[in-house]
Amino acid sequence: MNIAFIGLGNMGAPMATNLVKAGHDVSVFDLVESAIQSLEGQGARRAASAEAAAKGADVVVSMLPAGAHVKGLYLGRDGTPGLLDTLEGAPLLVDSSTIAPDDARLVAAAAAERGFTYLDAPVSGGVGGAQAGTLTFIVGGDAAGFDKAKPLLEAMGKNIFHAGEAGAGQVAKICNNMLLGILMSGTAEALALGVKNGMDPAVLSEIMKQSSGGNWALNVYNPWPGVMEGTAASRDYQGGFLTDLMAKDLGLAWELALGSKSTVPMGSQARNLFALHSAQGSGQLDFSSIQTLYRQGEEK
Repeated sequence: MNIAFIGLGNMGAPMATNLVKAGHDVSVFDLVESAIQSLEGQGARRAASAEAAAKGADVVVSMLPAGAHVKGLYLGRDGTPGLLDTLEGAPLLVDSSTIAPDDARLVAAAAAERGFTYLDAPVSGGVGGAQAGTLTFIVGGDAAGFDKAKPLLEAMGKNIFHAGEAGAGQVAKICNNMLLGILMSGTAEALALGVKNGMDPAVLSEIMKQSSGGNWALNVYNPWPGVMEGTAASRDYQGGFLTDLMAKDLGLAWELALGSKSTVPMGSQARNLFALHSAQGSGQLDFSSIQTLYRQGEEK
């Protein structure tokens, strides 16, 4: 298929690369020139704009930082028309950003008015999953659109779920990321407590992995430096899923809770912790760097 891929960040770039490897004709655009150059080296075609990338595409895939960027891309901003007003034909629109469900529903409704099918399809699995093509896609939108998108998503992911109607993918992703934020902050807290009381972090991690405290943050993405090879914690928390993005997603969970009068005390605490961590200058580090928040004051 002819695919336009817009947004080549830590997640988008490997996702687009996997589409190229699967044999698709991929046209890419990003505001960062080096990101485009990297994908060109993988066999993608460069485009001068999002509109140029989408010209003649069968599918448009977007992976952007926040709802404002998604709405700007599809609906336009500051008097500039969005893709919904410039697209040719009837390409399937798949947005893998994590945004507010209401934003996803707004774009989906506008797309439907113009005869397009829009799916909100946020992902879980991190940069490692994006690189390995083992992401989980959580899709909201109509069933026919999901069926059409599934073969394409399988080139980038291992688990493909249809969560429900428009916005449902975002609801499920936000709930998942709220739980992830809680688990990562709790894991970091437990590790810091053990180490400050004489435990070796690797030994403590192994004990908890094999006990009732085992969880994804501990078992797969340990936040203590040097405990687990290949994790962000073992490369000075560089790359991965940024603290700023986790803080954003926990904010989305808070907004969702407010709108539905839900009680999320642990989610609120995680939101405060990641917001504090970000405000202290760690926003561009991987979110597992929350571990350092519990290590302040240690002698170097």
